Amino acid sequence: MKLKEKEFEDIIEELKALVVQLGASVRFEKGDFKGGYCILQDKRMIIINKLASSQRKAIILATALKELGIDQMYLTPRIREVIDEMIELEDK
Repeated sequence: MKLKEKEFEDIIEELKALVVQLGASVRFEKGDFKGGYCILQDKRMIIINKLASSQRKAIILATALKELGIDQMYLTPRIREVIDEMIELEDK
């Protein structure tokens, strides 16, 4: 699936909404790190490097959502396909 920058931005917003539904938060920070899911002072959060590309941000969110447990959640077929594809890209 080839996505344009604007489509990635829309997907990132959808993925962020799923994160919030699961009771976690998303933070975009500057630094020398890739980002990912963590627990900080009993709060579940996903930290993303704000300088990362949109595709990288989507990959981090998709991977973190898998860790948060979205397997039993209803997701639209398109968003499930995007998550699966982003995880495949991460595994390569």
